[in-house]
Amino acid sequence: MAFIFDSAARLLRLLPPETAHYATLRLARAAGPLLPAAGPGDPGLTVRAFGLSFPNPVGLAAGFDKDAVAPDAMAKFGFGFVECGTVTPRPQAGNPRPRLFRLSEDRAVINRMGFNNGGMEAAARHLKARRAGGIVGINLGANKDSEDRIADYVRGFERLAPLADYVTVNISSPNTPGLRGLQNREELTRLLGRLLAARGGRGKPILLKIAPDLDDQAMDDIAAVVRESGIEGLIVSNTTIARPGLKSPLAGESGGLSGKPLFAPSTDMLRQMRARLGDAVTLVGVGGIASGADAYAKIRAGASLVQLYTALVYEGPGLVRRITRELSGLLARDGFADIAAAVGAG
Repeated sequence: MAFIFDSAARLLRLLPPETAHYATLRLARAAGPLLPAAGPGDPGLTVRAFGLSFPNPVGLAAGFDKDAVAPDAMAKFGFGFVECGTVTPRPQAGNPRPRLFRLSEDRAVINRMGFNNGGMEAAARHLKARRAGGIVGINLGANKDSEDRIADYVRGFERLAPLADYVTVNISSPNTPGLRGLQNREELTRLLGRLLAARGGRGKPILLKIAPDLDDQAMDDIAAVVRESGIEGLIVSNTTIARPGLKSPLAGESGGLSGKPLFAPSTDMLRQMRARLGDAVTLVGVGGIASGADAYAKIRAGASLVQLYTALVYEGPGLVRRITRELSGLLARDGFADIAAAVGAG
């Protein structure tokens, strides 16, 4: 079945990027009930994190399924977990089109979507309607015109946390003006404090997703706030506003860059955050993963879990099982019994 979707992915690349994206999502949702359930995988790939048991460390990053319409279908392609969103409290149209660009020469994508989504009530309906039991996270954002963005995150958390396995706080998108300002020490302390108060005790796991465009002082500050707050995870990283040596004529488009050019800088940042935080929180490595070797490099740099999205545009969903097969082989080659043994070993 994945072969059929991989073939469809090649055909869909003939369409404009955003049109192809929505067609892919509709196809996945329609075909979901017909897809076979993911069978048992290599037990050495199982990861325990946040009190959850992930069948493998390879997740679908936020951005593909903004409104949580097809997480169960995507899990059937072999993902160990699926993160939906970004979801804002109120529906939001996002930025004007065109706002999504394939940089085929660079195996990359630039997007300036602007948190387009149907709002938290639509996401809540879809999450309530789920029938499968795979691990699903929800990625929260703030409305562009909100007068109190921290309150937006609290509202989203209170509404959607009970319906997901974990919650990601996205303060690192470059496409909502001023949003990245929430990464500064004072604002981040306020934000996480409000969310933890709303959660109460050891409730639903909270992860923070940060930008790759941070200097050493910003990383020091974020690490300190994360450690002091007691949240469970850090996702490294979101898309970048840098344009490192791109070949595509679309390289000058504004927005966040993802895909292969992000691999090296995001992995370096992951390694630096591991050095700052140790095992105080679970790290999730994102950025440019397109093979088992890429995922393994993130794990050896300190990630217990990884996520991908852009590579699916070019490789199709069959990529997921290829990555997990390759990961099993790499663990065996290096004498690691499981993923946990390889975390931070690089």
